Amino acid sequence: MLKERKELNIDDMTIWDDAKEMIAKARAEGIATAWDRLQAQTPHCKFCELGTTCRNCTMGPCRISSKPGSKMRLGVCGADEHVIVARNFGRFVAGGAAGHSDHGRDLIEVLEAIVEGQTADYSIRDEAKLLRISVELGIECEGRELNDVARDLMGICYADFGSRKRELAFLSRVPQKRKDIWARLGITPRGIDREIAEMMHRTHMGCDNDAPNTMLHAARTALADGWGGSMIGTELSDVIFGTPTPRRSTTNLATIKKNMVNILVHGHNPVVSEMVLAAARDPELIAKAKALGAAGINIVGLCCTGNELLMRQGIPMAGNHLMTELAIITGAVEAIVVDYQCIMPSLVQISHCYHTKFFDTANKARFTGAIHYDIHPHNALSQAKEMVGIAVDGFARRDPARVNIPGEPVDIMTGFSNEAVIAALGGSLTPLIDAIKAGKIRGAVGIVGCNNPKFQQDSMNVGLAKELIKRDILVIVTGCVTTAAGKAGLLVPEGAGMAGPGLQAVCGALGIPPVLHYGSCVDNSRILQLCAALANELGVDISDLPVGASSPEWYSEKAAAIGLYAVASGIYTHLGHPPHILGSSVVTNLAVSGLEGMVGASFVIEPDPVKAAELFDARIRMKRLGLGLPA
Repeated sequence: MLKERKELNIDDMTIWDDAKEMIAKARAEGIATAWDRLQAQTPHCKFCELGTTCRNCTMGPCRISSKPGSKMRLGVCGADEHVIVARNFGRFVAGGAAGHSDHGRDLIEVLEAIVEGQTADYSIRDEAKLLRISVELGIECEGRELNDVARDLMGICYADFGSRKRELAFLSRVPQKRKDIWARLGITPRGIDREIAEMMHRTHMGCDNDAPNTMLHAARTALADGWGGSMIGTELSDVIFGTPTPRRSTTNLATIKKNMVNILVHGHNPVVSEMVLAAARDPELIAKAKALGAAGINIVGLCCTGNELLMRQGIPMAGNHLMTELAIITGAVEAIVVDYQCIMPSLVQISHCYHTKFFDTANKARFTGAIHYDIHPHNALSQAKEMVGIAVDGFARRDPARVNIPGEPVDIMTGFSNEAVIAALGGSLTPLIDAIKAGKIRGAVGIVGCNNPKFQQDSMNVGLAKELIKRDILVIVTGCVTTAAGKAGLLVPEGAGMAGPGLQAVCGALGIPPVLHYGSCVDNSRILQLCAALANELGVDISDLPVGASSPEWYSEKAAAIGLYAVASGIYTHLGHPPHILGSSVVTNLAVSGLEGMVGASFVIEPDPVKAAELFDARIRMKRLGLGLPA
């Protein structure tokens, strides 16, 4: 139950009507949400906000004050604020890189199970992509069995996680000029796990006590994620589940259906959600649902697992991070099946307020109070069928008096992989490059990442996208921004009416939206690959391109790793609020200016979407002039 205190104004919490209606319902039913818990935590500890606390040994914990004359200028070991902030940020990035990269490892393990004949539930759906990647990585394919080629690809991907390689396999995609920069700075990513482990070692007491040096290794760790773990996760997901192609779907809470058994899938791993979808299509389970009075079984996505099913299967999206609690509060959800990452423990508590069953499926992501199913390649479908069966039984326990599903579904277009984009362009990037040269598309910005209750939900995500497309800047979205852009009408060709004349003409000619959905947050590697391909085509570095990246409402360690690998790859990157680094002038100055001279890009912090768009506009103008193009 909520403690008595001054309530937040709902209009200040979110821009969405469906969310506002569910927040009001939660209040009426005495259920706390993320916004309520944030209010209870405010004000935050200033030392923690600045990044000047250290718990890395038991001589502390230490709090550092940079005020003149303070007795707290140094930690017990003698570390100053610059060292402590760099240590903390390095570990933060390592956590994010570990999350996305471990996701990639899970996909290798599924491919291994397929190759070794240990699963009948998964298969290689995109054989052409497997062969294309294999040739790219130097694997001999001519005259060989597909399984043997897949086994070699699996071996290369596993090797990228180790310590014995000079560089990651997919660095073959990186422009040589960019690779030369990394080599000069000593940040060429080697093994994925190696960089993460080395970051943990460097930030142990008595190791790396030079803040800029620690930050450089943070960049190396992030690059190992972007060009390693995340890229492996994306490419193998396409191989196993199919490469996305454009399709229509819907989004918002109205995708939950009053007359159906509703199952939410949430997390990041398509290995689980694909099996839940397959189970929900089982004729026996559908018949069971209908016998209980339901019209059928409705699978609806949340966050990045939702993105995975959306772009490959057209499964609708109920919402992004801050909609996950509200989806359950509709009272019409029979079950929520989760895998890992970005899953609030509060979802278990809120599920218990309704008839909703909460299933967790990964030993690395157990939730107290959840029903656990241990999903592996050999048992995935049978386990999924058990969960769906329990959800179907739950339909009879639903309380109709507590059901409130707000709004109507919003149409969206999804599934724009690099392969789909190139196919739409006639088989090459030349038409896109021509459009950029002509100024019809002045540049491109990837808007990615999360929601954070510190912002009015999606105000920055939507506001920035709208401001950019007005300026003929193409927007690419992944992750939680997908739902925001979709609800705002930006993920359909008709949304081009909000774009500038040049982008509007391109969208009209190709029948595409002004904002392209590129997948889940692990699929930011698709954006890296596209930037590298454009740079290679033009014979320039990625930092020479009129491109940018943004995570306006970010909150997670993964977002920090994504932002840093974008900057280290030469992409100017905007954040709506700073990481916990402001306690060090050295680290802050390096992030917002110093990196520019080292890697050709930097971070910029700006909470206002119009001002952020103006910064991108100026950056793109400068890069276009540098390429000899009209601004």
